[in-house]
Amino acid sequence: MKRLKTLTSALAVGALTLALAACGGESAGGSDTSTSTTGTTYKIGVLQLTEHAALDASNEGFVAALDDAGIDYEIDQQNAQNDQSACQTIASKLVNDGDDLILAIGTPAAQAVAGATSDIPIIGTAITDFAESGLVEDNEAPGGNLTGSSDLTPVTDQIDLLEQLVPDVQTVGLLFCTAEANSEIQIEMAEEALDEAGIGHERYTVSSSNEIQQVIESMVGKVDAIYTPTDNTIAAGMATVAMVANENKLPVIVGCDTMVEDGGLASYSINYYDLGYKAGEMAVEILTEGADPAEMPIAYLAADECTLIANQATADEVGIDLSVLDDAEIV
Repeated sequence: MKRLKTLTSALAVGALTLALAACGGESAGGSDTSTSTTGTTYKIGVLQLTEHAALDASNEGFVAALDDAGIDYEIDQQNAQNDQSACQTIASKLVNDGDDLILAIGTPAAQAVAGATSDIPIIGTAITDFAESGLVEDNEAPGGNLTGSSDLTPVTDQIDLLEQLVPDVQTVGLLFCTAEANSEIQIEMAEEALDEAGIGHERYTVSSSNEIQQVIESMVGKVDAIYTPTDNTIAAGMATVAMVANENKLPVIVGCDTMVEDGGLASYSINYYDLGYKAGEMAVEILTEGADPAEMPIAYLAADECTLIANQATADEVGIDLSVLDDAEIV
């Protein structure tokens, strides 16, 4: 919006300052200079979309990779609290700070940073499909200043898991946030897998976490189970999902391990710490070896790096027998 005269300018500056204070975190020191292998201190900015266990783990893995590489760095940790406008504000701040590299955790965060700079190297992580999200030209050859690690999960295996645990399932409710492009990609994959299995399905969407409880309640009596992918909004509100679904005996198959720990029934999951660590290794290559993001393919975790995980308390509550699962990690 445009405003008139000096008072408006002062208000705008004040609002920007408050926004950064509200959604940002304080800078944190990097590794000890005595461990530096290059004699250079790198400035690294981090924009995390929101707080939830999976994204937090990616962040931790990224930092661990920097530390293990022995580089000296200063890191500015910022969190947008799932606010799109805050993403834009923080992205501009990190670019204006002249960081040597920026980590963007979550698709909206990466899109905001990519829109703010075409010069500073950007590493994205916890993003399902970089190309489909418009972040790179091609996942094998990004072609710009952004690359990273994908959290594409084995959706087909997750649907197989749903069939195994709920063998009489007739209709599955597909739960996701419409603001997340990567969720749409995974939902389409789930729909293909369900169609092949001859299982009915219906989409149930939210635009914010405030709608989760109402949407889950609307599923009761209409679906036999719920599937939700690695959706940041749903993951952040997983306690609400579990509360309503479990009370109504609706098994929920989820996209990742942290969502199981927060009350989902089961998942065939990647490890988000490992995902962030892989992103950190890519960052080190760029900073210390001069690697070009344009030529660094998007990295994926291998199938043998995925884990079958299930929640015993949730299974007991919804009446599911986990003994049918072989080699599952039970939490």
